[in-house]
Parts: sequence; structure tokens; C-alpha cells
Amino acid sequence: MAGKPGRRIMETRVALMSILVEESEGHPSDSVKQLNALLHEYGQYIIGRMGIPYRPKHVAIISIAIDAPQDSIAALSGKIGRLQGVTVKTTYTK
Repeated sequence: MAGKPGRRIMETRVALMSILVEESEGHPSDSVKQLNALLHEYGQYIIGRMGIPYRPKHVAIISIAIDAPQDSIAALSGKIGRLQGVTVKTTYTK
């Protein structure tokens, strides 16, 4: 811990979130708006984002690289995982 006494510096970790969004009949679900709002809310931590629509299977594949406190990564992953039709897996650096 460095800096002024009494002031705690938050350690961060780098993680990769793999997100699958199932679309119904080729149309994005309502969860897409909620997902985008969550990613915007945590935007200060996001290093990069890549999205690939895979139309033959009606799914969107999204990868998010993030550098954030462990609690923030877990909170975002939990919120995303509760969205209907959305699956998320998170991999952390050591």
C-alpha cells in the first residue's frame, strides 16, 4: 500500500468476460439494452470490447477485457448473469 496514510489504494485485476446473448427469431432480446447499460455503468474499467453476431445460431458473442477491483468484476458478472437469455463466464489473471 502506497500513498498518504489512511488512504487505501484499491488493487485491481485483469479479467476476460465471455458473454453469450441468445436472440429470439433473430431479433435482439430486451436483455441487450440492459447489458449495454451495465457495460456503460462499468465503462471506466473496460479495456476493450469485441462483439460478434452469429446469425445462423441467433446468438451474439461478446468478449470484454476489464481491469477493475475484484468486487466490481464479480458484481458486473453477477448482474450480467441474471439477465434473461444471457450467459457469462469470467476468467481472471493470477
